[in-house]
Amino acid sequence: MPTLFTRIIDREIPADIVYEDEHVVAFRDIQPQAPVHVLIVPRTEIAGLASLPEEGDHRHLLNAAKVIAEQLGLTNGYRLVINQGADGGQTIDHLHAHLLGGRALEWPPG
Repeated sequence: MPTLFTRIIDREIPADIVYEDEHVVAFRDIQPQAPVHVLIVPRTEIAGLASLPEEGDHRHLLNAAKVIAEQLGLTNGYRLVINQGADGGQTIDHLHAHLLGGRALEWPPG
């Protein structure tokens, strides 16, 4: 069964898509934790960091994050977060990165 993110990528579920290319799709989080909160998702379903193959769409996540941050005007900085597994806070088993910005972010995050 396709993940929620695959269904968004396939346009079965609507989303506010801010960026896409042949490798990734990025859309605004429906429960934002910062003024800018974008999820960057590889088109290929990969359960998480622990399941990464050597090659694939996931290799384009960081480049996409840089381009999206620039497009959204995050000139003062931003945070990129990838959660792995339940204890790491991952709620959907499809690798994704959270791009957070638009305000000063505190550390530790929680």
